[in-house]
Amino acid sequence: MAGRPRVGVLALQGDVREHVALLERLGAEVRRVRRPGEVDEIDGLVLPGGESSVIDKLSRSFGLQEPLRARIRSGMPVYGTCAGLILLADTVLDGLAGQQSFGGMDVAVRRNAFGRQTESFEIALDVPVLGPAPVHATFIRAPIVDRVGPGVDVLASLPDGAVVAVEQGALLGTSFHPEMDGEPRFHARFLDRVRAFVGA
Repeated sequence: MAGRPRVGVLALQGDVREHVALLERLGAEVRRVRRPGEVDEIDGLVLPGGESSVIDKLSRSFGLQEPLRARIRSGMPVYGTCAGLILLADTVLDGLAGQQSFGGMDVAVRRNAFGRQTESFEIALDVPVLGPAPVHATFIRAPIVDRVGPGVDVLASLPDGAVVAVEQGALLGTSFHPEMDGEPRFHARFLDRVRAFVGA
């Protein structure tokens, strides 16, 4: 295990392949998580982008919601991108009727805050905790963090002040998709948390 964290990517819907490729490039042992039993076989989890309401419904249909909530409560590191950030949020301000999240992060998020997919955009984003080089950030029907709890650190904001990257303990969330640009630093930060979690 030393140096080779065992991580999962929730593989119900969304951009799973890009996360798997980037995590493997960083030296992780990666498993696609689709069944409740697989939740106990990992030491960290990535929640990919996609459609948050669909991932929510599928997670309940496959019996994954409660096992995932329990592992999050236990302190397992989780990184959510775009829809994954929505799923990590304790509060979803404009979710569909009956939509739920896994929770764990004391933030309120707003879905599709930038409009439809045609309003997707890219920007060079300053993320001081990742070093001086800016992050090339791709936003696709992205959420924003509308409220941040007292235990949450803001890692990055847009020029207008909209919060788009947050961290709370072992939980990390971004509104954008580093995996689509091959940007490794957020995933590397997540893997550092996984190594610390397992004591490697």
